[in-house]
Amino acid sequence: MLCCGRFATAVAMLLVLSACSPLVNRPGKRVQEPKIENGHFVAVDGALLPVRVWPPTVAPVKAVVVALHGFNDYSNFFTVPGRYLSSRGIASYAYDQRGFGGAPGRGLWAGTEAYADDLSSFVAEVRKRHPGVPLYLLGESMGGAVTIVALTGNNPPGVDGVILVAPAVWARETMPWYQRWLLAVTSHTVPWMELTGKGLKIHPSDNREMLRAFGSDPLVIKETRIDTMYGLTNLMDEALARSGRSQLPTLVQYGKNDEVIPKEPTFMMLDKMPATTRKAFYRQGYHMLLRDLQGEKPLADIAAWIGDHHAPLPCGSESWE
Repeated sequence: MLCCGRFATAVAMLLVLSACSPLVNRPGKRVQEPKIENGHFVAVDGALLPVRVWPPTVAPVKAVVVALHGFNDYSNFFTVPGRYLSSRGIASYAYDQRGFGGAPGRGLWAGTEAYADDLSSFVAEVRKRHPGVPLYLLGESMGGAVTIVALTGNNPPGVDGVILVAPAVWARETMPWYQRWLLAVTSHTVPWMELTGKGLKIHPSDNREMLRAFGSDPLVIKETRIDTMYGLTNLMDEALARSGRSQLPTLVQYGKNDEVIPKEPTFMMLDKMPATTRKAFYRQGYHMLLRDLQGEKPLADIAAWIGDHHAPLPCGSESWE
């Protein structure tokens, strides 16, 4: 009788889990060659992804940075960093990824492969604009995870180096069991449910003025579908697993007060990466490192590292202690 009860419970659970599936808003069929025009990146399926550009204020162009935003954010995240780098002869490009900012499918997850493919196509188009100029990928948070996956995939973007700013590598293997269980159940039962971060008491930055503007920006997503969180977690799984495969020059930046991406998965990622990887830790840094009150410090390190991968970094500590 006990065995029958357990069997019935298992069957009921399977029925619940099979009732719904997380939605993946995949791109359409390829209908054209990708291009950048009229303030948009036109992807292969015709999707229009808004683009922001910060050209250098001094000539010649020393380097180019393609910056990829984090979860629920959009290309506007790089406005201050873009202006900083432009004054140092570095051009910057950023675009809204599918489902975020002004891109189509707002709030819906497009799939890890879609994000990686868009990035490779975008980099190729930027390369055409700046032939022979060193080009670097900068990924913040989720953008860092997309960068890792794209670089280790079948169609890696052609870049000269990588900058990972608080990369989102909080994979399932580093999450508590109850968090994994809750995500698995809710993503297959109520995937459309939207959640906010209210009540979590997480501080992504010490820059209160920036956070107020961030919170009032209509293009920043405030309520997140559970299946979009599920997709992000799948991406983070892939990013952590693949983090040791790239041999490109890499700079990793992480704030000691980061309350979004924990220390444990970050150090697991660093342990997997080549010994040549440069590390920069910031004692007063939070998750939104480049927009913190002391955001100019990691920006100074980025500019210095682009100029010379082996020179000492002016601000960040290369050891955790």
